[in-house]
Amino acid sequence: MEGWDKGTKSTVGEIPLLATRAGPRDGEAWRQRLKEEYRALIAYTSVNKAKDNDWFRIAAANPEGTRWEGTCWYVHNLRRYEFPLQFDIPVAYPQVAPEIELPTLDGKTHKMYRGGKICLTVHFKPLWAKNCPRFGIAHALCLGLAPWLAAEVPILIDSGMVKHKDDEAAPAEASASAAPSS
Repeated sequence: MEGWDKGTKSTVGEIPLLATRAGPRDGEAWRQRLKEEYRALIAYTSVNKAKDNDWFRIAAANPEGTRWEGTCWYVHNLRRYEFPLQFDIPVAYPQVAPEIELPTLDGKTHKMYRGGKICLTVHFKPLWAKNCPRFGIAHALCLGLAPWLAAEVPILIDSGMVKHKDDEAAPAEASASAAPSS
């Protein structure tokens, strides 16, 4: 993991590695893998909270644990920008990393595929392949989504492609107050 800063290396070192090589079609082995995934996510969330770096909420959207949804956020210039987050666990998981989607940013950057899937091919996917099956969802968030947000969101904000929720509400409120009353 050369090229990563000390803080990222330290955080990744505190996320438990997974042992079970199982995907959604593997029955009981998949249920064991899901338990490991939850343990890793809980550990990662705890590390983030201890470092005052809480930046996402996520949960399985179905009982099988094959669809995940939540929210992630990025703080830029002391303002919090929130984005819905979702992904499906691929059939070939854990050999294939999940494709993380931020649907509200779809079409706003070249570092994204159709449907709001963030581009992780160059930097993250080789790392995932090298660490399969030890990496899981928490690792994808830490080493995939977090750096992507840090690289892309400030550019999107500065270019005006992403607006803060307060800035979006202000014009609507202004036009409502300027409308003539009957």
